[in-house]
Amino acid sequence: MRPFRNSQTDQRQTFSMHSNLHVSIRVFKLLFCTCVCMTAFGAESGWPSRFGPHGNSNVPLHEAAGIPSSWDEETGKNISWKIDLPEFGHSTPVVLNGLIWLTSASEDGHRQYLDCIDSVTGHQLHHKLLFENEDPEPLNNPVNTYASPSCVVNDEAVYVHFGSYGTARVNPESLKVIWQRRNIECRHYRGPGSSPVLHRNLLILTFDGVDTQFLTALDTDTGKTVWYTPRSTDYGDLDENGEPSRDGDIRKAYSTPGLVDVNGRTQLISVGSRAAFAYDADTGEEIWTIRHDDFNAAAPPVFFRNLAILNTGSSGANLIGIDLNSSTQGDITESSHVVWDRDRGNSRMASPLLFDGRVFMVTHRGVAVCVEAATGNELNKVRLGGTFISSPIVANGLIYVGNDEGTVIVFRADSSLEIIARNKMTEGMRSSPAVADGRLFLRTMTHLFCIGPSQ
Repeated sequence: MRPFRNSQTDQRQTFSMHSNLHVSIRVFKLLFCTCVCMTAFGAESGWPSRFGPHGNSNVPLHEAAGIPSSWDEETGKNISWKIDLPEFGHSTPVVLNGLIWLTSASEDGHRQYLDCIDSVTGHQLHHKLLFENEDPEPLNNPVNTYASPSCVVNDEAVYVHFGSYGTARVNPESLKVIWQRRNIECRHYRGPGSSPVLHRNLLILTFDGVDTQFLTALDTDTGKTVWYTPRSTDYGDLDENGEPSRDGDIRKAYSTPGLVDVNGRTQLISVGSRAAFAYDADTGEEIWTIRHDDFNAAAPPVFFRNLAILNTGSSGANLIGIDLNSSTQGDITESSHVVWDRDRGNSRMASPLLFDGRVFMVTHRGVAVCVEAATGNELNKVRLGGTFISSPIVANGLIYVGNDEGTVIVFRADSSLEIIARNKMTEGMRSSPAVADGRLFLRTMTHLFCIGPSQ
């Protein structure tokens, strides 16, 4: 069976904007209910994981109240505080119970830290050294860092993950390390990037290295392995000597899985290089797979009604809508379970965002795209400008996203894609925004900002 083919040829496109539309009254629905089958990623409030309290980058109304759409770094308008970060990293801040947690690392990867910051005052409470590495592998790219995976937090614990360099459970009050694992390994080659996911009493980790590719679940209380599932992908990359070409580089991926309930069974949807999979979240059993042509997948799935919507990664990524039901099993690549397939003009590293029946994307080269979730039909696109690695979030019917050049753009989460504000920062962003208690938190290359009411 033939896997999906991607168009690798850039085509000139005309960018247009529809007439400005007012924010729909549907904004006032609970933002996390765009997919009734999505399961939560941990805590029900704050911003406890990279993609928020429900894993979909939608800010709940009670958290979003009062977030400004514009601010000014030079004058301090709508900036509550700004602090220097002592090390490097692209992990997204996670926030719970008035505390911000993020990872950082020395630029050379020899030291990796857990940082804790008071969300109201910006006071740095802890800069805890967690792991030291005698001989860290070079990153081999200018984008990644040794602290790119984000933490996940609940009332009892902070779970910290640096890929093969180490995973730990930390007490959020004492910062005591409850357990750590440093024996789960792959060769990252270009650095780790997949963030951990909480499911019941399991911490689920993704390892898509050049040498080995697998998912594993750890018991949250003990750190012991509960299940381990290798990818079953046929990468089709062996050379004449039977060795992976390009040192296995096309086997690399960076994506974070999504959780969804299908007929009472929680499925873990994970996009890897050359294939995407659904696993039983409790056991790790593979349920279905779909083959594709891409590698470097970095985006999680989004869910709409009975659809899982997947971005396959790389510059020629497909966006695919897959019907989820009890018959979605085995290799579904050429089956009727593939409802639609958009084969060009999709985001590369910035994650798709689902809101109000539409999928919003920001391409690597700075084009905002609005797609109908049910059909994959394009509704509009608007050029934003800049290069985008950071993923967008939606709050109060507005989408917030920052670019490498240091501008946070705010535009309407409807088919108009009307740009509301351009907020110029002194440096760029590769971390995604976070929101809690009416405050917007932005991690730039060397600073952390709190956008919201001054104290």
